[in-house]
Amino acid sequence: MRFQLTDEQKALRAAVRDVVGRSSAAGAWGLVAPRGGAADVHSPAPLVDRGFWRALGELGVFSLRLPEVDGGAGLGLPEAVLAFEELGWALVTGPLVATHLAAGVVPGAAAGEVVVAAVDDGFVEWLDAADVVLGDASGAVALRSVDPLTPLHRVPAPGRTEPVAVLLTAAEQLGTAARVCGLAVQHARTREQFGQPIGGFQAVKHLCAQSLVRVEVARAAVYAAAVTGDVVDIAAARLLADEAAVRGARDCLQVHGGMGFTWESEVHLHLKRAWVRARRGGGNTESEELLAADLLARAA
Repeated sequence: MRFQLTDEQKALRAAVRDVVGRSSAAGAWGLVAPRGGAADVHSPAPLVDRGFWRALGELGVFSLRLPEVDGGAGLGLPEAVLAFEELGWALVTGPLVATHLAAGVVPGAAAGEVVVAAVDDGFVEWLDAADVVLGDASGAVALRSVDPLTPLHRVPAPGRTEPVAVLLTAAEQLGTAARVCGLAVQHARTREQFGQPIGGFQAVKHLCAQSLVRVEVARAAVYAAAVTGDVVDIAAARLLADEAAVRGARDCLQVHGGMGFTWESEVHLHLKRAWVRARRGGGNTESEELLAADLLARAA
């Protein structure tokens, strides 16, 4: 199966990348303030940049799938996946998936005027920064998140994860996987050791090559799931995208060495974000069980 993007889809992808690239709320790190070192990322409760959130709303990120009569773009899952891939690539902060799903349901969500969080698999991201919380968040307990840019709370009652949310999370993971693959290749080309670029060493070549393979396999699966909308395809795409993001970020960190752990580098932030996303509903266990049930049903 071949996936050839239309001119309109390419333009959408370029527009999203342009907006997140120019914003101080996104940039390369996705910081809530301009880059300035550890002080930017050690805030106990990072806030959503409301100006940037409205910019995403004006671009149509949250209203992409709303019908035109309701003020949306009237597009589909493939276009939403392309947009969220770019958001993942730029490490954009905030409850993006929850706000997107709330467009048309929660007034102001589509325009980026309202920040919406959602209870997901017993956790809720960005609870304190949200104007509206979907699901029961009573009794929420703050957690120390591995990702300093994604505040987390645990809630007693897990929420229900919609297939679209699972797919959009996979798209974000795909963006992260592509970003860290590019960072690893770039560093391998420029960092020298023993008088030559480290990319000349076989072990580093293998790490970069394997990362690229995982990205392309995950991309094919995510794009296919966006076209079919099938829950089994979405589960497979999520598993592949989670693996591509987490393993790709770990390998990128390996290529960078100790430099990748410093606050001057964005590499460790990509790994931490990939870990947090992988814990969302629709992750490993849930998707694996869905795929296993489908295989057993086919065998029967």
